Amino acid sequence: MVSATVRRDGGRWHVAFTCEVERTDRRPTQPLSVVGVDLGIKHLAVLSTGEKAPNPQHLIGAQARLRRFSRALARKAGPDRCASRHPSARWERASARLSRAHARVRNLRRDGLHKLTTRLAREHGTIVLEDLNVAGMLRNRRLARHIADAGFAELRRQLAYKAEWYGGQMILADRWYPSSKTCSGCGAAKAKLALAERTYICTKCGLALDRDLNAARNLAALVASHTTGSGPVAGRGADRKTQHAGLVAVKRQPGAASAGQTGTVPPQGRTTDRELTRAGDG
Repeated sequence: MVSATVRRDGGRWHVAFTCEVERTDRRPTQPLSVVGVDLGIKHLAVLSTGEKAPNPQHLIGAQARLRRFSRALARKAGPDRCASRHPSARWERASARLSRAHARVRNLRRDGLHKLTTRLAREHGTIVLEDLNVAGMLRNRRLARHIADAGFAELRRQLAYKAEWYGGQMILADRWYPSSKTCSGCGAAKAKLALAERTYICTKCGLALDRDLNAARNLAALVASHTTGSGPVAGRGADRKTQHAGLVAVKRQPGAASAGQTGTVPPQGRTTDRELTRAGDG
């Protein structure tokens, strides 16, 4: 043992030990398996295999209890630094009760994430996630609480080191890869896809599929196309970015217009023209 750290959190004492261990080489039960994981709010994780991990929403379920404890705390005589007043005993008890309620929600969330990430790391050799802009998603006032309760960043952190522990790898798809807008059947991409559209319907091949499952399959196919015939990509456990594969939307850069066109800037209120290019084309 190297060191030990003692702390008190949520009315309980915790001791964290730091020690050196020698881990034996492990392999997932399916070393060549590639699974795409699409994170969301309705379902915490939708796998490319068709499995849907439910989102328990521990914070939403405990919201009424937390509000009741918060109101009770606000009615007590708390500390006042300006008046040099110490908190009352009732305030101390109410504060401890609120802290325990928050700690219970946090522990339930962490326990669920650990069980999910451990199972994924043990079973699959390659796990593909999207590089979500969580900070930007939290700016949505209607969904901020649900996004924070899901714990996307913690799930990604756990998968990163557990995949290395079990001999697999976690790969991050590019943040701008249109996994939800791309058809997993024919590869055609839509220009727009509203958040309310929960079923993806392809206008090219007619595929009708749950949008989260469609995104998960696209993530899995993105890496599987680069590993076909050669096994998993080298560098297990690496937090890697993938390259675009298939047809993706690329913004046309300002410059000389092509023959028969004049001007490069669209009128105000309209978007620029988009063209489909394949990865690797100059």
